[in-house]
Amino acid sequence: MLTLEKIVLRQESFHLTADWSVNRGARVALIGPSGAGKSSLLNAIAGFFAPASGRILWQGADVTQMAPGARPFTILFQDQNLFPHLTLAQNLGLGLSPRLQLSQDQRAAVEQALARVGLAGMGAQKPAQLSGGQQSRAALARALLRARPVLLLDEPFAALGPALKIDMLDLVDEVARLTDATVLMVTHDPADARRFADKTVLVADGVAQAPVATAELFANPPAALQAYLG
Repeated sequence: MLTLEKIVLRQESFHLTADWSVNRGARVALIGPSGAGKSSLLNAIAGFFAPASGRILWQGADVTQMAPGARPFTILFQDQNLFPHLTLAQNLGLGLSPRLQLSQDQRAAVEQALARVGLAGMGAQKPAQLSGGQQSRAALARALLRARPVLLLDEPFAALGPALKIDMLDLVDEVARLTDATVLMVTHDPADARRFADKTVLVADGVAQAPVATAELFANPPAALQAYLG
């Protein structure tokens, strides 16, 4: 279970609170107006934004003070976090060894992860040689390889076309099932939430509200969500 216990985020005029939990294996969308704090909340969970107060717990263990790399979480940003001077295999290998000193078994695991996302045989290519969709697949392959129990998605597919974005959401679901991962996904698109997430968090007016069933939220949207959807 991932628990945000009385979390308060503050930065200059920005203020956001969150106090809720989600079970392991949940698929959760975060939706709301631009600037409401969706990405900030994800960054706090990942360890890149220190809460002013409150605790972040995973399976009952407090991870609030842990460094980002020590947390049992993986986060994907819009830029995919791929190093342009490294090959795909090396980018994935960093998830296993920061010095890229991989064993034969680890190198085989890298190739297997690439194959699982449809990039078999492409480990020697660099990110600039790939399409946007292929770069997204490579970033997911690294998440699969790391096999962390929580996957945080900060709109990594926002620049993709509708059909390709659907393919990537389905692939995320497949990868998450392989690792039994909990997924929190920031999105501005209600269609993404409906397709992927069983629960949705509305982030608006300084509050990341407790997750509710996605279908129920959009069938009976509160005023803040109605204003956002127009």
